[in-house]
Amino acid sequence: MILLGDEAECYLGVPGYRAVGNGITAAPLPDKRKPFVEWLGGFLEGSSNRAPFFGCHGLHEWAMVYKTVDIRHASQPLRLSPREVATVVDSLPVRCSHYDAFRFFTPEARPLNRLQPTRETSPQLEQPACLHANMDLYKWAFKLAPWCPSELIADTFELARDIRELDMRASPYDLSSFEYTAVPIETPEGRAEYESYQRVFAGRARPLRQRLIDLCQTLLGEND
Repeated sequence: MILLGDEAECYLGVPGYRAVGNGITAAPLPDKRKPFVEWLGGFLEGSSNRAPFFGCHGLHEWAMVYKTVDIRHASQPLRLSPREVATVVDSLPVRCSHYDAFRFFTPEARPLNRLQPTRETSPQLEQPACLHANMDLYKWAFKLAPWCPSELIADTFELARDIRELDMRASPYDLSSFEYTAVPIETPEGRAEYESYQRVFAGRARPLRQRLIDLCQTLLGEND
């Protein structure tokens, strides 16, 4: 049990903390949180055991600006014309398994996706090579606070930050003003570069996902 000193009394106003002896620590996992922890452990274990798919090539950001004038990140210019963006999407297989990416596809792009993920089917589709699934590890770690070690939250945040850089470098946006070079997935060389990064990130995510799974099992075991 990790104790925070008396100077951390402000945490007593945050749900999940309690005073014990000469310090402050996380309270036992309340019953109302157990269903979420149980669900999350199963969700992460299911995605961990699923075969990784390295063939999406980051087309989700392209599908979000496909045949539309309503550009999602309108503050940044596109590095290709709308016609060229549409040509890229039309010429490559679109296979996005992540609902929180798919839901931002333009109406014209959604039928092109080989999968049609929903919030309800996410547990059956989540797979460990997906950039967004691996960025989500930070979200899940943070949702487990205050029972999640701060080191694990920091590690998942660092991974999410690094993945987001690739996510946007592989997009159709021109980020040269931020000194980011594009990963041109519209070319075979760019797709190979993207996949090489994706494999590295999947490798980094694997032990973090397992740490979250172990944490869920520990939290539930402590409350048996």
